[in-house]
Amino acid sequence: MAPNQSKLVLPAMVRERNIKGIISQLTTMYLQNRTRISRAVYITLFVALINRVRNAIAEQKAASVREAAKRAERVGTTSSTDEPDATSTKKKKVELNREFFRSLLRLLRIVVPGWRSKETRLLISHSFFLVLRTLISLKVAAMDGAIVKALVKGNGREFLMRIVWWMLIAVPATFTNSMLSYHQAELSLRYRTRLTNHIHDKYLSQLTFYGISALDDRIKNPDQLIAVDVAKFSNSLAELYSNLAKPILDMTIYTASLSKSVGGEGVVFMSLLVQLSATVMRALTPPFGKYVADEARLEGEFRFQHSRLIDHAEEVALYAGHEAEKDTLDKGYFTLIKHVNYILRRRFYHGFMEDFVIKYFWGALGLLLCSVPVFVKMPGGVVMNMGDRTESFVTNRRMLLSASDAFGRVMFSYREIMELAGYTSRVATLLEVMEDIQSGHFEKKLVSSLGTEDNEAVLRGRGKVVESKDIEFIDVPIISPNGDVLVKSLSFSLKQGDHLLVVGPNGCGKSSLFRILGGLWPVYGGTVHKPPFSDIFYIPQRPYLSRGSLRQQIIYPDGLRTMRTKGVTDADLMSILRILSLEHIVDLYPEGWDAEAEWRDVLSGGLQQRVAMARLFYHRPRYAILDECTSSVTLDTEKVMYENAKALGITLMTVSHRRSLWKYHSRILQFDGQGNYVFTKLDAEKRMKLEDEKEDLEVLLRGVPEIERRIEELSAL
Repeated sequence: MAPNQSKLVLPAMVRERNIKGIISQLTTMYLQNRTRISRAVYITLFVALINRVRNAIAEQKAASVREAAKRAERVGTTSSTDEPDATSTKKKKVELNREFFRSLLRLLRIVVPGWRSKETRLLISHSFFLVLRTLISLKVAAMDGAIVKALVKGNGREFLMRIVWWMLIAVPATFTNSMLSYHQAELSLRYRTRLTNHIHDKYLSQLTFYGISALDDRIKNPDQLIAVDVAKFSNSLAELYSNLAKPILDMTIYTASLSKSVGGEGVVFMSLLVQLSATVMRALTPPFGKYVADEARLEGEFRFQHSRLIDHAEEVALYAGHEAEKDTLDKGYFTLIKHVNYILRRRFYHGFMEDFVIKYFWGALGLLLCSVPVFVKMPGGVVMNMGDRTESFVTNRRMLLSASDAFGRVMFSYREIMELAGYTSRVATLLEVMEDIQSGHFEKKLVSSLGTEDNEAVLRGRGKVVESKDIEFIDVPIISPNGDVLVKSLSFSLKQGDHLLVVGPNGCGKSSLFRILGGLWPVYGGTVHKPPFSDIFYIPQRPYLSRGSLRQQIIYPDGLRTMRTKGVTDADLMSILRILSLEHIVDLYPEGWDAEAEWRDVLSGGLQQRVAMARLFYHRPRYAILDECTSSVTLDTEKVMYENAKALGITLMTVSHRRSLWKYHSRILQFDGQGNYVFTKLDAEKRMKLEDEKEDLEVLLRGVPEIERRIEELSAL
């Protein structure tokens, strides 16, 4: 070697020895103080966690104060059917925020009502099997290492014994897996049952089902929410507990076991790298919760369009509107599919990123971690031969794969949590809207022909309802469904026995008046004295026939048990049918009163109206609202209906344009369609003469132009 080259090599070697010496000294110092450094790291991480929890609690309290202020402001500006403000019409953003956890906690209180409930026992049992499954996995990992060790050593007897024990432990492992699947399915069913019962109790009380469809437009398809979204929420919640609790438990136990083999420092270092990559992935994750909520909404709208077509099939067929309806259905379907395809594309790119990071990047880190006992002598470690190193590597590798798989499932569960957030948002919105309706708060976008600005004061107002024996309206405004004030102040009184006839042009307020009487619409002002809801019976032009037996059509909404409690027999029902000449219907079916059919299709319009009148005779209310309920029957049948109703002591309030009904009423409420009305006694005979005279004069007036034209012709001669 040349002298100049040796002069260059020697300093390099010295520097290399110095670096190795420094590293050796640092390693020695670290190993001597390893316990203290580990404690310091763990204490630092624990303090950071406590500080983060404290900040989260402070933020939660501040958010609660802001929410309370917003709620107070909202109560001060509660609207009824006027157009909601921008904040109420703005769609909720589905994300993992305080609103989601508040809604989820509220739903959890419903599906798990208490510590002694069956759901709690199922959760405890499910948790037990989750822990058992993790402990079995640890045992299997150790047995895998022992099997490979025996294989490397070439010990056939030990190898076969390890295989036998491995097969024996498979029995409790498979049983545990089956129990986990059973518990998850049972929890989903229990959650759905609890939530559906809770929603049904609210939805079918205080006429909430009517308010959602007629007085509020925040929910377009409650049937979709109750039948589909509740089931998806329950299934997602049950899956999330299993898919989240077990991975977290696995991570905790596997990490503790790994730290004993490879040292806590390696585990902490790898955890920091994993946490960093997980944070980046979470930042790049699309808002799948919002996507799921939008998909469920579009599914509901598409289903509603088909339901609407079924409900109005006859009208569409008569108009030959099948092409227009096809365009509407195709548009709804393609909108749904376009959104689904968009979600699939976003999931493709997100899945590519997730698989690369979780399976390969984290896998490479895991291999480095498993190699620590092989290449680095741990303090207090023993000298290992080839079999021991192989057993250690296989066991650690198995635990690391399980821990990595657990962490991967936690990462994948973020997407599941976002989907749960979407279902939680929709179900919680349904509960909030039902509570608003029951408290008298409605939000409906109006299309008033005159604008709602002038009517705002009336629409925001609230009147008073007083339970009374008689009916009396005092300065009550009559409002149309689109926000028009039809009558600014209606006042009249009606005592029992005063039969009322309500007449007027279409859209003058007749139906709105009876909706207020029936408790369907709010009272926007004044005072309404009316009997309780059970004392008022309503019969529309096309009566509602429920699914069930012929007997149930007569006693609806009572059931058979209620009918028996009232002391009513089938013979009593038959006597009612004889009055209306309906007794032959019972003889048409071998089952008699227990016959079931789609009565709306089986019975003609006239028979349906007579069945509705039989229902009135069965219930015998104090007041009856008859809305064109005799339009499809003969005058003789109409006479029987009204005379028997009056004989039963039922006060009749009729909406009809048939002059034949005037003689059955003693009061008349007439609207002119311009906001004015007249309430007075009805003299049927005198009014009939006046109407005949009016018609004669109208005929003469229609002939005046022809007479004038003829006079002009004669004058020109």
